[in-house]
Amino acid sequence: MSTPPNGAARPEARALLAALHPAMVALMDELSGVMFCAKDADGRYVLVNQVFVGRTRERSRRDVIGKRAVDLFVPELAERYESQDELVRTTDKPLRGELELIRHVGGAPGWFLTSKLPLHDESGAYVGLVSVSQDLRSGDADDATIQAMARLRGQIEDLLEQGEVPSVADLAALAGSAPASLDRRVRRVFGLSPRQLVLRLRVDRAAHLLTSSTVPLADVATAAGFYDQPSFTRTFARLTGETPSSFRSRSRRA
Repeated sequence: MSTPPNGAARPEARALLAALHPAMVALMDELSGVMFCAKDADGRYVLVNQVFVGRTRERSRRDVIGKRAVDLFVPELAERYESQDELVRTTDKPLRGELELIRHVGGAPGWFLTSKLPLHDESGAYVGLVSVSQDLRSGDADDATIQAMARLRGQIEDLLEQGEVPSVADLAALAGSAPASLDRRVRRVFGLSPRQLVLRLRVDRAAHLLTSSTVPLADVATAAGFYDQPSFTRTFARLTGETPSSFRSRSRRA
């Protein structure tokens, strides 16, 4: 994964590159279901893999390097990414396992788990961060497990239709397995914990109602299992990068 000259010329970019192991960077291009990027302390992209490029409006890495999130993504997503970056920078702590709905350019949204790690130079100064977002497609599970988890997903959706938000204990009872066993099986198929799966389906349900009906936002919140509209708005925006109202408006325009 080479860095174009315009990306490596700036002092901030050089400091970040010096903190990265070349072998780790090279491996990122081998991952077909993982978005990878490295941003310098100025918030500009220094390294990206081809999967990342495919999620932007650009055609090549050369077109991405040196730009910021606001130059590449819709405002809602750019604001979310920059907010995450600022949290990593100010706390100097990793961000791990953030569940996000990332929209394909010109296509349907896809679920990702995002982690970001701060990077430092030899003196301990912050020089930027690296980020990976894993595409949550079905993993290497046997047919029986996949079928069982598909049934479980259907049962969760049925409960949400009835206005119930199942707990992990409820899911274990539905699946007829211990919580620890359930956790392994759900992660193997969905790449999520049981709790994250329920949240994903709640947001999926809300997104469907937002795009297929004129139901008021307060009613969408209730239908998705949130106790009030502000809680729904915060959670939906955190996971998708858009407020429910902007998501609905953009979907109607599309």
